[in-house]
Amino acid sequence: MPIDPAVAVGAELPEVSFEWSASDVALYHLAVGAAADPMDASGLAYVHDSDPKVLPSFATVAASFHATEPPKVSFPGIDIDLAKVVHGSQRITAHRPLPPSGKATTRTRIAEVQDKGSAAVIIQESVTTDDSGQTLWTARSSIFAKGEGGFGGERGQSEKVAYPEREPDHRLTVPTLPNQALLYRLCGDRNPLHSDPEFAKRAGFPRPILHGLCTYGSVCRAIVDELLDGDVTAVADFSASFAGVVFPGETLQVDVWEDGSRLLATASVVEREGAKALANVVCARS
Repeated sequence: MPIDPAVAVGAELPEVSFEWSASDVALYHLAVGAAADPMDASGLAYVHDSDPKVLPSFATVAASFHATEPPKVSFPGIDIDLAKVVHGSQRITAHRPLPPSGKATTRTRIAEVQDKGSAAVIIQESVTTDDSGQTLWTARSSIFAKGEGGFGGERGQSEKVAYPEREPDHRLTVPTLPNQALLYRLCGDRNPLHSDPEFAKRAGFPRPILHGLCTYGSVCRAIVDELLDGDVTAVADFSASFAGVVFPGETLQVDVWEDGSRLLATASVVEREGAKALANVVCARS
C-alpha cells in the first residue's frame, strides 16, 4: 500500500498500557553493556535485585519489553515491509527519574511523514504517563523506509548538530559482544534483521546487525558511567540519529564535546576505519 500522508499525519495510534519489573531493567542494562565488571559497585547498581538505577534509555523498550513477535510497520495510511525499514533517530526526554518498576500508558501519534524521494521517513511522538497521570517521559523517533518515497509529501527539515571546531574533549571506547544483538532482542525487539542471517542477507547485510537502539543505549550508558559519575538522573534528554550499522562484536569510539549544559557526541566503528554509527548525539544534563 502506498503511503498516504493525508491519512497518516496526525493519526493517533492505539494507546499501550504496560508494566515492568526490576528484573526487566537489569536485563536491559546488561544488554547495553552495564555491569561488565562484577567488582564495580557503580556498575552493579544497574542490576540490583529490587532497586536498580535506571538509564533514561530504558524508556525505548519499556512498552514492548515482553513482545515475542517481530514488529509490524502498519499504521493509518502506512503499510511497509519490515525488511525495508531501519531506525532513523531517537529522542527520550525524562521528566523525572524512571522508577525501577511500575505501570504506565503510552499514547502515540504520527507527527510527520517525510518524502526523501528514494525513501520515506515516518516520525512518531509519544507521551508516557504513570498510573497517577504524571508524565514519566516523552519520546520522538523516526524510521527510514527504503524505496517508499516519491508519494508527493514534504521533504522535511534537517536536524543536524553543529559540533565545535576542535578536537573532542573526551574519547570513550565502548566494546560490544558478538552475541549482544541476541541478548538485546530479549528486551522486546524481535526484528529478525538482528538474529536471522538469511533475513539479514535479504535486507542487504552480510550478517545480522546490532539494534540501533542497543547502540543508542550503550552510548548513553558509557556517557553516564564515564562522564556523569554513574548518575542516571543527570540525563534530562538524550537524542541521536542512526548514521550506519554496527555488527555485534565491534568496538565503538565515542567522541564527546562539552557544550555548556550539553554533551555533544558521535559514535564510530573502530574496526571499520571509523565508519559512522551514531551522529547528532545530544545529552542534555539536568
